[in-house]
Amino acid sequence: MTIKDTTLGQAPRMRLADHAPEVYKAMVRLDAAASNGVDPVLAELVKIRASQINHCAFCLDMHTKDARAMGEREDRLYLLSAWEEAPGHYTEKERAALALTEAVTVLTDGFVPDAVYARAAEHFDATELAHLIALILTINAWNRIAVTTRSVPGSYQPGDRKKAAV
Repeated sequence: MTIKDTTLGQAPRMRLADHAPEVYKAMVRLDAAASNGVDPVLAELVKIRASQINHCAFCLDMHTKDARAMGEREDRLYLLSAWEEAPGHYTEKERAALALTEAVTVLTDGFVPDAVYARAAEHFDATELAHLIALILTINAWNRIAVTTRSVPGSYQPGDRKKAAV
């Protein structure tokens, strides 16, 4: 039997931006730097997939809304958790990025396999790949912050990232 925390979803434990503003600002800068040069729609898919794996409701709420605002199709958002079974919905480049996202996010399964890295390297030049890796690392950090502080999903609106202080 699993014991449920009755406070989950009611209120955040804390707002990191209020108690560690320099850390929060550094994360925002890292996020911006990591996203530089990565296709914005692909970046949102990566952020959503990592957030699904990490069970981060706050980040799922934010990044699905942002993806929709960028014109992402509903079917691609719905199928993202099963992207490997939906090859016609994602490009090979997107599939390579999603495979790398899963490998980097779930390090408990071992190291990032050479085949996964090589697949991504086929679709991204070295600079793009470096930014993609940084983007994956950053969303994983955001997920861990949001899950730990119990950031509450639901109120985020696209364009509100500056207001969405975790």
